[in-house]
Amino acid sequence: MVNKRLLHVPVWSLVLPALSCVMLAAVWGRQLGWFLIVLVAAVLIAAVFAAVHHAEVIALKVGEPFGTLILALAVTIIETSLIVTLMLSGGDAASALARDTVFATVMIICNGVVGVCLLFGALRHHVLAFNVGGTTPALSVLATLVVLTLVLPSFTTTAPGPFLSPAQLGFAGVISVALYGVYVFVQTVRHRDYFLPVGVDSAEEHAPTPSAIETWLGVVLLFVSLIAVVGLAKSLAPSIEKAVAAVSVPHAVVGIAIALLVLLPETLAAARAALRNRMQTSFNLALGSGLATIGLTIPAVAVTSLTLDLPLALGLPMKEIALLALTLLISAMTMAQGRATVLQGAVHLVLFAVFLFLAVVP
Repeated sequence: MVNKRLLHVPVWSLVLPALSCVMLAAVWGRQLGWFLIVLVAAVLIAAVFAAVHHAEVIALKVGEPFGTLILALAVTIIETSLIVTLMLSGGDAASALARDTVFATVMIICNGVVGVCLLFGALRHHVLAFNVGGTTPALSVLATLVVLTLVLPSFTTTAPGPFLSPAQLGFAGVISVALYGVYVFVQTVRHRDYFLPVGVDSAEEHAPTPSAIETWLGVVLLFVSLIAVVGLAKSLAPSIEKAVAAVSVPHAVVGIAIALLVLLPETLAAARAALRNRMQTSFNLALGSGLATIGLTIPAVAVTSLTLDLPLALGLPMKEIALLALTLLISAMTMAQGRATVLQGAVHLVLFAVFLFLAVVP
């Protein structure tokens, strides 16, 4: 029976993770020419498709919202490890790396991912329905965490500038992981029904449940694919930096480009869910990713900074604070209604375009 079911596993879903890891090993630490840049980018995109496929296999087995939570946590853990590694190797020059990465991730998710999902979903289904009981509390947690960790440090006085004192930094790390833990408990245990899709397609309801061995194979290959995605994105970073330097744009653009690459699996999975009229699943992925990014990254970089006495700038400049405030306001209006159309998607995508434009032309 097991062998029979394994025959139904797509061959490409087994080959692509292995191929992407071979490519990662081949190019790690090397300077890439134009041919290798194109090849690495192609393999990276292939690894993204493999990651999304295996995440959906796991989701079929464990159900919602556990499937989306697994993908969000997997991407965030690997991304956090990458940030900590760059902090250790970058020293003082990487003091704002965590702040820039977390801010870029929040803006990409709340405007880019949400905007794409709303636009694509509404173009096909006209009006998208979702559960306000799941989206509004998640957004309230995200707003609280992002303001406490990225905005408040610009206004505290114990330490100068965008920095927190050791006590403040430790407190920020504790409340971040604690509040995220409460959110996960509510999402998966206490009020799980608030995060279930509205109007599930009957064909999807009767999709065959993967076997145990298929599920565990999916878990392993999901993590392998995500490691390859992050590693290949990091390998492309020097080439991106050279391109950024050639056109004389701010260095923060590098972080945005890498964040876009790392978030590809979640973006693709969320967009596919929206096209199937499962907007709640899209919001679970988007908001869950933002919450996991802050709830896990901030404590990790706080411990790294305090343990190794590394500088850590968390406070955002005023321009970024204004964009963040507008993003949270528009997101609250979108997610408090329970229904959305193409107009909300267009508004979020305009905000995303403004964020990208001001990053290049500050």
